[in-house]
Amino acid sequence: MKELRNYIFVGVLTGLVIYFISPGMFGNRIEIIEATPVKSTVAEKYISYHDTVDKVNKSVVSIYTKKSIQKNTFYVDPKDKILRKKAIIPTGQGSGVVVSSQGHIVTNFHVIANSDEILVRDYLGKDYGTAVIGVDPLTDLAVLKINHNTVPITFGKIDQVRIGDVSLAIGNPLGIGQTITLGIVSATDKEIGPGTYSYQRYVQTDAAINPGNSGGALVNTNGELIGINTSIITQGGGSDGIGFAIPVDTAKYVFTEIIKNGEVIRGFVGIAADPYYRGNGILIRGVYKNGPGDNAGVKPNDIIKKINDIKVQEVKDIQKIIGKSKPGDIVSIELQREGDILTANIIIEKMNYGLRE
Repeated sequence: MKELRNYIFVGVLTGLVIYFISPGMFGNRIEIIEATPVKSTVAEKYISYHDTVDKVNKSVVSIYTKKSIQKNTFYVDPKDKILRKKAIIPTGQGSGVVVSSQGHIVTNFHVIANSDEILVRDYLGKDYGTAVIGVDPLTDLAVLKINHNTVPITFGKIDQVRIGDVSLAIGNPLGIGQTITLGIVSATDKEIGPGTYSYQRYVQTDAAINPGNSGGALVNTNGELIGINTSIITQGGGSDGIGFAIPVDTAKYVFTEIIKNGEVIRGFVGIAADPYYRGNGILIRGVYKNGPGDNAGVKPNDIIKKINDIKVQEVKDIQKIIGKSKPGDIVSIELQREGDILTANIIIEKMNYGLRE
């Protein structure tokens, strides 16, 4: 009898323990399971890009432009009772990147080209009149300035940008206000077409870039500028995931040159290269009469092998060297002419932007 009481006592005690530990086994009691806070790792933290955007949003502005043009649109002036031609005032929009604390802004040249009035709107919605400090149509960049203290963006380094890195495009697409899109870097030195002028080379991203994004920032996850959003390839007019940004090193060089000289001063040798040549070296397609190359004895169909003892294989190679040379510098070019190897010493002249090589 005593053993039976012990069994009964143990059974009741076991039932009570099971009830309190696992109440769902009895009745319809509902328990809500809540997540336990877990300390995020560095990788998990950047699944959200809030900190990145918060770092750069003060350094990206919207740009609005106006320009007057005359078209064959007429109206009768009710005051003078005469026929007048109507002035059409189209408006445009784009984006810009603040690059100094003194109000300097870098944008695309095509955003502000031929404009009579340029207005800058900051991240708080405040509007400012704008002065054009300088432009560089060759790279499609322009430098503006507002009379206001600003928060500059941090410049990244193009040699640290890798294919596959995350990139964020920030700007004012379609005039809707500051917008952020996410993508991956596909190239860091992209030439859109072999016939294009090779100062225009790009970082390629699939972050959505739409009309109005031009001149805005392409940044990495640290909030560092890696490019100035410029153009897209599209079949329907909107973003198809093929966007291009001017590399940050080009933007930095152009900005520095414009601040220093009011323009970008590039070297000129007066030769035209064949971008489609796939042999060893660079084939000279033409030579400007009485230009620096002509005066040094360079001839069409010569093949450039080296410049200043640096081997060159693509048009971009020679333009990187010549373009950053200054008027008066002397460059030594090793040429192949038929079976002979020759050397031409060319005195660099200042590039006239009416001439494209």
